[in-house]
Amino acid sequence: MLKLTLLPETLAICRLPRDAEIPGWALASDFYSITRTADELSLVCRQADVPGGVRSEGGWRCLKVSGPLDFSMVGVMARLSTPLAEAGISLFVVSTFDTDYLLVKQDRLGPALAALARAGHSIT
Repeated sequence: MLKLTLLPETLAICRLPRDAEIPGWALASDFYSITRTADELSLVCRQADVPGGVRSEGGWRCLKVSGPLDFSMVGVMARLSTPLAEAGISLFVVSTFDTDYLLVKQDRLGPALAALARAGHSIT
């Protein structure tokens, strides 16, 4: 069983050109993630801070896995993603040094929470 906490903010996932500077608006909330690859600059941040005209998809809610999680732990994402996949719920994952965060669309949050609870996980 894993313990999850639902974060209060509604988030957006944004895509900027690979050579874009990291915008200040992306850093405004308590939770944000920045990933740069050879193809893109991908941002996860508070939806309310994303300016118009930015390529983004909003309406994401975030569940934090209680951590810290040891790097030797095996199957954490499988234990969380399998019940969601079986319920037909897609997710977006952000991992950090200490833990993992699952993002699900707001309109699928209720079924996602139910699926995770049925799988034995606790949610606060």
